[in-house]
Amino acid sequence: MGIGSKLSALLSERNMNVSELAKRTGIAPSTIYSIIQRNNKKVDIDVLLNIANVLGVKAEYFSDSYSEQQTNTFAAHFDGNDYTESELEEIRQFAEFVKSRKK
Repeated sequence: MGIGSKLSALLSERNMNVSELAKRTGIAPSTIYSIIQRNNKKVDIDVLLNIANVLGVKAEYFSDSYSEQQTNTFAAHFDGNDYTESELEEIRQFAEFVKSRKK
């Protein structure tokens, strides 16, 4: 997934449009539209850092390997405090299911 796809998805998640992002970053709307439409794999680092900062993500979010890194580190960041007991039980059951498939 290119930077443009990830940026578009992130804007949707944040209920933000290109114009608002442009105002908050000081980046021309045409530049942001170009990143999204061309789905670039490479973007100027200063532009990327500015966008990431405004959207509250690390610049690494836009890299191809970010999804894989997140999957591998989920367990290290899970503290269980934000889930009800029934949700925790579902998580435990799912973890057991995944383990059983490896056997």
